[in-house]
Amino acid sequence: MFVHYDLEPDLSPEEFIDVLVRSSLAERRPVHDRDTIRRMLSFADVIVTARSDELLIGVSRALTDFAYCTYLSDLAVDVRHQRQGIGRELIRRTHEAAGWQTTLLLLAAPKAQSYYPHIGMTKHESCWIIPRQT
Repeated sequence: MFVHYDLEPDLSPEEFIDVLVRSSLAERRPVHDRDTIRRMLSFADVIVTARSDELLIGVSRALTDFAYCTYLSDLAVDVRHQRQGIGRELIRRTHEAAGWQTTLLLLAAPKAQSYYPHIGMTKHESCWIIPRQT
């Protein structure tokens, strides 16, 4: 299978939602709120996609200042295409697009916590959050 990677700043909400569902990340994303998904995409600084033929099989979405910090907010790979290096390559290309001089950080989904050390990422013990206000 050939996988084509690209920067896609204009990724459609429909395709994004579809790959979130096929990856299981939809469990933790507002996929039933199209306006929020649209804003998530429109305000992202870096969106990298992975496609097999025309089908979107993976996506990363990041916020960055292109100088110091890059927050990888979404990493989704269709479950049928996982364990093939697609997630690792999406992370690499996201970091490259944001700048190697930036620190790339993310909050791992519960099911993915064992994945990140496997690809060379280091766990950081001090993360603090203020939950979303609804």
